Amino acid sequence: MKNVIITLSISLLLIGCGTINKANDIASKTPIATKVDLTQITDDKVPVVINPGRFIQDTVKYYLPKVVQGTYAVSDFGKFVDNFRALDYKGVELTVEKLDQNTWLIPNAKQLDKIVYLVNDTFDIENTTQGTPFSPSGTNIEPDNFVLNLHGFIGYFDVLKNNQYALEVKAPSAMKRTSALENIGSEKNEDGTIVTDKYFASRYFEITDNPMMYGQLDIEEFEVGGIKIVLSVYSPNKVYTAAGIKETVFKMMKAQKAYLGDINSTSRYDIYLYLAPQSQTAPTGFGALEHHTSTVVVLPEAIPEDALTSAMIDVVSHEFFHIVTPLSVHSEDVHYFDYNNPTFSKHLWMYEGVTEYFASVFQIDQGLVTEDEFYTKMMSKIQSANTFDDAMSFTVMSENILNEPYAKNYNNVYEKGALIGMCIDILMREESNGTRGILSLMKELSLKYGKNKPFEDDKIIEEIIAMTYPSIGEFLKTHVIGDTPINYIEFFEKVGLSVGIKDIETSYVRNGGALIVNGDQEKGSIFFNDLVSGNSFWTDNGVQPNDVIKEINGTELTLINANSVLQGTFQWKEGDDLVLKLNRAGEEVVIKTKVAKAYTKGESLGTNDNPTEKQIALRKAWLKG
Repeated sequence: MKNVIITLSISLLLIGCGTINKANDIASKTPIATKVDLTQITDDKVPVVINPGRFIQDTVKYYLPKVVQGTYAVSDFGKFVDNFRALDYKGVELTVEKLDQNTWLIPNAKQLDKIVYLVNDTFDIENTTQGTPFSPSGTNIEPDNFVLNLHGFIGYFDVLKNNQYALEVKAPSAMKRTSALENIGSEKNEDGTIVTDKYFASRYFEITDNPMMYGQLDIEEFEVGGIKIVLSVYSPNKVYTAAGIKETVFKMMKAQKAYLGDINSTSRYDIYLYLAPQSQTAPTGFGALEHHTSTVVVLPEAIPEDALTSAMIDVVSHEFFHIVTPLSVHSEDVHYFDYNNPTFSKHLWMYEGVTEYFASVFQIDQGLVTEDEFYTKMMSKIQSANTFDDAMSFTVMSENILNEPYAKNYNNVYEKGALIGMCIDILMREESNGTRGILSLMKELSLKYGKNKPFEDDKIIEEIIAMTYPSIGEFLKTHVIGDTPINYIEFFEKVGLSVGIKDIETSYVRNGGALIVNGDQEKGSIFFNDLVSGNSFWTDNGVQPNDVIKEINGTELTLINANSVLQGTFQWKEGDDLVLKLNRAGEEVVIKTKVAKAYTKGESLGTNDNPTEKQIALRKAWLKG
């Protein structure tokens, strides 16, 4: 998973195998027949039918996921289900007991023929309801677009966890559709206006791992290094096309394949890009969610073209690199994932951190960015990491990621997690005279384990130490298992780099990696904090700490719409008119100005004046493999 641009909740802001009995063995031979009907939408709700076959058990439980893989937060997809009913073979409604948000108990299961229910989408309520799923893991139900993350529509029975699924999706024939799930055929109705697509999944994990998109899509297919890439774009106002984005994706994935080398990958990879319109019901959790052979990306449609290019490289490359970890290298917690009572691995530093590092370092390795651009990105991550608890064990945080104080530090997996990967990379290059790095380590782990063989969570650190060097063990035990902050200066010195202070460009809601706004939960307002004094644009225009932001260009700013309104600052261009209304200690202050670039004082990374030959050689090995 990857969050992108800005996530402001302003508080900052495969399945476990059960015991196999005779009943399970008999039932597992019968696919669960599942129907999703996109032609019968009522009040933005999709009807779903689940026919599991005949049960031998007296009681069964049916679940929608509480948590889905790749996310590290509670989603509770069951709370988006309405009118849940269990029917017998005569169509008579059976007694059902709802045990919690995501679980239904059917006590007379031997009489059960099928269950039926309606599913609400999640996109529409993101800006009005707390606790909605991260957008790329969510669902959309609109006349011209359906984002079908199937874990939001289809659940599983407790005694049929390993069953096959036969899925039918009925949709208007005029709709385009793309799916990473195996399509085994389609049927049209008599007048040809409706098509029923038929899909097959060998187990529930494949249902959750293969999203779909239906609607007014723009689709491009092309090949990169033996991989068929299917790019599906939904741009409601036709601002962007798949053809226009294709070159960026092609160039990026070609570079990724070259960087990865002989790491085994998929024969097909789907990219679903949903470009959110500017509205109160549009999703604002911008970023992406990885799957084994696909990714779902949500970005704002109003994003400028250069920012979209940058975001696609940043986000999609991150998700594609997940084919290394956790998709190929992962623990038992990931492999035997329990959607409703999950346990979490200690190694988010690897799953998300190393993946994020790959998404950065491959760009310098393959010549997509300059050294200075790469250094700026690493320094930005250091600045962002400093806004989190730097004296927190990463393994403890990972294992307890749903709970506080760890949950609020989750985004540090993309900052300090990536920096952990960088430090290991430099150490391994140093120890091996440049011949080994973090990528070669992940390749070795991938060969040892692979997607079908999980490692033991408590043993992988010792295995990595045995496969590498004592210095790697000391680093991991001190800075990953332990809670000692990393002195990055020491690692930069190894490669002949040093840190200095200069003016660096920043955004209109941050100073480097730190937010300059906060939310007042009691008053429902947003205000500038003390850090605004370090942002040149706002200080030049007279903004002061504790100024409450009442309006931006005529739009009232509240906690409820803060995400969508403040994300709009990323679309500001130099010279644009700006009117800001503030409340300063009870008095209204109006600022009328033109948008200009914002700067803050920050640390920058650059080459030492007199680097040694050894430092230069190590830097070359680090940056260019």
